Amino acid sequence: MGSKRHLICDGTGIPFHVIMTTANDITQTPHLVDGIPPVAGRADRPRRRPEYVLGDKAYDSKVVRRQLRHRRILPVISRKRAPNIKGLGELRYVAEQTFALLHQFKRLTVR
Repeated sequence: MGSKRHLICDGTGIPFHVIMTTANDITQTPHLVDGIPPVAGRADRPRRRPEYVLGDKAYDSKVVRRQLRHRRILPVISRKRAPNIKGLGELRYVAEQTFALLHQFKRLTVR
């Protein structure tokens, strides 16, 4: 049985929250978003959630999209069996580089 690391980071690659689940488990997406600490904003009311979330095709499900919209977050997720959203790969590069830094540019070890 495999495992999967889920990561949410800002546009510069600073990780906000990381969780580990069993492979192919996207049910933890709301917990990942809810784990974001307060970020820059007005002093009396810091932002707790991003305006939108980028994700790859693995996160394409009606449930995930509904949960994000319920939190007033715009899901930018490629649909399965459809062409990728233009430019999404360039934006996802930031998250991939953050994963590489977290793993210290090494192959993942077997648990």
